Amino acid sequence: MLIELWSLGKENTKLMDDAIAEYTKRINRYMAFKLISIDNSKINKNIPKEQLLDKEADLILSKMTEKDLLVALDDKGKSFSSVQLAEKLNHMMNLSPSRIIFLIGGSFGIANKIKEKAHMVLSLSELTFPHQLVRLLFTEQLYRSFTILKNEKYHHE
Repeated sequence: MLIELWSLGKENTKLMDDAIAEYTKRINRYMAFKLISIDNSKINKNIPKEQLLDKEADLILSKMTEKDLLVALDDKGKSFSSVQLAEKLNHMMNLSPSRIIFLIGGSFGIANKIKEKAHMVLSLSELTFPHQLVRLLFTEQLYRSFTILKNEKYHHE
C-alpha cells in the first residue's frame, strides 16, 4: 500500500520544503509515502469557475484507479482530533486499497463530483491556507497519526 498527497499546480515557494522533506522521511519509516504535484497548467484559467473545477476533476479522476481510496482535503469537510485522525487512517489502511490518496484542490477548491467519489472529505481547519502550508500541516499530522498508532512518544494528550 502507498499513501500519496496530491495537489494541483506547481509550487512557487521553497520556504517549507525542508520541513516537508523531514516529515516525508519520517512517514516513510512506517509506510511508503509520496507527494505528487498534478500539472494543471494546460487548463485555461480564464473559464468560469465551475468549468475549471470540472476540468480539474477530470484530470484527477484520470489518474485514479478503482483500487484507490480518496480523501479530499477541504475546509468544509469533517474535522478530527489527531487521535481520531489516526483511528480513521487505521480504518482506511485496513480496507487494503492500493493507494490512499489525500487531495489538495486547486485555487478554487475541489469539484463536487470529486467530493462525492471521496471516501471522506477532511478539514484540517476552517481557515484557508496556501498549498505549501497545507502540505506541511498534513505531512506533520500524517506522521503524528503513525506515532499515535504505534504508541510512540511524539503525541501528548
